[in-house]
Amino acid sequence: MWPTYEFEVPNEKRYRFICHTDAKNEADDQFTIAHVLMTDKLDVRGIVGAHFNFSMGRYPEGTTAKESVKEINLILDLMHLAGKYPVYEGANLPLVDEKTPQDSEGARFIIEEAMRDDDRPLFIGLQGSLTDLASAILLEPRICEKMTAIWIGGGSYPEGGEEFNLGQDVHAANILFSSPMEVWQVPKTAYKQFTVTLAELQLKVKPHGKIGEYLFRQMVELNKKLAFIPHWPHGESWSLGDEGVISVLLEELEQDDVYDIIDRPLFAPDMTYIPGAGNGTIRVYNRMNARLDLEDLFAKLALNFPKEDD
Repeated sequence: MWPTYEFEVPNEKRYRFICHTDAKNEADDQFTIAHVLMTDKLDVRGIVGAHFNFSMGRYPEGTTAKESVKEINLILDLMHLAGKYPVYEGANLPLVDEKTPQDSEGARFIIEEAMRDDDRPLFIGLQGSLTDLASAILLEPRICEKMTAIWIGGGSYPEGGEEFNLGQDVHAANILFSSPMEVWQVPKTAYKQFTVTLAELQLKVKPHGKIGEYLFRQMVELNKKLAFIPHWPHGESWSLGDEGVISVLLEELEQDDVYDIIDRPLFAPDMTYIPGAGNGTIRVYNRMNARLDLEDLFAKLALNFPKEDD
């Protein structure tokens, strides 16, 4: 039974981690879910299926968190981990304003884990909308002092502008950025640095078990299915942008030249930044160690799912 690493991560170096993912939205979340589950530094406390309600008409309104949960469970099954991690459904719709939470089992789980008695740091890796975390903050504001949010989202600084994850719920982003919770933001300019080619994935991912074959195949299929969209996907390459939630925790803690500390902005309805309108400061990543992260992903797939395995 994997993992088959010839090393051990000391418990003092491990982080509690909540994986929050709009898993069926496109084709990169699946890679990051698998990577999270293969990373011993992360004590994965649970996985929350997030909505991607603005889905370009691909799914009926109010159904996408359910689709994310189905995809999470499929990934667990392909990795021989079915039933090993709790999976929670988040809200299926975005917030209607900045005062009213969308209560869900996902939001309740975030609160439960944050308030649990455990001295180890708690991080939530947010690979999509912020609806569930914002709802948890509204339901129990004390969680803000007990966890760090790593968010893949937001437009390029300083202007900002249209960005998919932010566009799922601007109200929720404003709730998080107005709160005292520690925030590490990986905006578009940073998460686009995790670009891979399909040929690279065919060579380094596809041969490794049912999970490797699925990760590659579902990306190839979506690449063809969405070819009618002019600006994305790109035909022969893809950004594994959600890898940022792992990359920032794998990097050396002393490496402080890869991010800036800025006054928290808020977000206008058009998703541009309103500088200095939030609460305190946040960490904004400008440079990602894509080599460290992607090679770690490929190595863990090869070690845990050798080519001879089915």
